[in-house]
Order: sequence, then structure tokens, then C-alpha cells
Amino acid sequence: MSQDQSRPTSKFRWRSVHIFFFIVCVVAGCTFVFKLHEFLRTIKKDELAGFAFDPILIYGFVAVGFFLLLVWAFLTGQFKDVEKTKHEMMDRVLRQEREEGLDFKEELS
Repeated sequence: MSQDQSRPTSKFRWRSVHIFFFIVCVVAGCTFVFKLHEFLRTIKKDELAGFAFDPILIYGFVAVGFFLLLVWAFLTGQFKDVEKTKHEMMDRVLRQEREEGLDFKEELS
């Protein structure tokens, strides 16, 4: 199969990954907001539950930070070719082994 014929499949996969990514983020975000709302409602009703306010607030800040990192990675194209890093690492290891004169060939049993 030529490279031109595989392009529609690649484009479809790319779009489906984007759609799946968006749906998962929306669902996870909605459930997170709902859970925070429930916690805050509980804190207002019961004085004993107020001890959980600080950890919940910190949890919210951490979650927002991770979400912003996820958005940054998505917008800068970090998810376009996730296999590239693996191949670069393997090439770097093989090059280093050659430069050091090492030969770690795996033996098949």
C-alpha cells in the first residue's frame, strides 16, 4: 500500500484521537467539578467536615495545573508522534554502544 492510500486512515485516526481526548477531558472535568461542589456543600453544612477544605483546595490547584500541562502538551503537538521519542532513544543507545565498542546482541534461544 502506498503512502498516499494510508493517509485517509491516518487522518481518521488523528481526528478520532482528538475527539476521544476532548470527550474524556469534558467528562473528567465535569465529574471533578461535581465532586468539588459536593465537598464544598458538605463543608458548609457540617463543621467537622471543614477540616477537609485545605486538602481539597490544594487538590483543585494540582488538578488545574495538570490540566494546563495537558492543554500545553496538546497545543504544542506533543501527541502528534508519540513513537518518535522511543525511536530516538533507541538510536541514541545504539550509537553510544557503537562509540564505546560494546556489542550487546540478544541471543535467541
